[in-house]
Amino acid sequence: MFVYSMRASTLKFFGIVCVAMVSLIALIILVPTFTPGAAAVPTKSDGISYDKIKSNDDRINFLKQFGWEAKAEAVESAEVKVPNEFDKVFTTYNEIQKRQGLDLSGYKGKKVMRYTYEITNYPDYKGTVYANLIVYRDRIIGGDICTADVNGFIHGFEKG
Repeated sequence: MFVYSMRASTLKFFGIVCVAMVSLIALIILVPTFTPGAAAVPTKSDGISYDKIKSNDDRINFLKQFGWEAKAEAVESAEVKVPNEFDKVFTTYNEIQKRQGLDLSGYKGKKVMRYTYEITNYPDYKGTVYANLIVYRDRIIGGDICTADVNGFIHGFEKG
């Protein structure tokens, strides 16, 4: 059995440590931050804000950004879980979210809050219209404008 031993000079040792530190700093700076389970929130040029949604007033003001007027208090607020696997219905719902720049697939398995408000200024419709807001960590991650009628409708936040 042969054993070789090498003694690194102090200069070589510090050189290797410096290269390792530079590499580590470069990785920290160049690699984008990633939060597991979080999807990107759209930032629109028209000034619509999807974050800092902490109170009832914040949720009402979020809807006002799209031109919606809602009753002062939520009809319902409930903690719900985004399914781990999307069925056909939820996949279709997530397509509505994707069209408005949101995506619930990054929140699979997460508990979120759903707030439902009654919309009071929906044009050319006599029935009751609701706005659903899905909030995770003070950020709107999804939602819709809909009616509970059998022949009703559902669409994103934009007036259409």
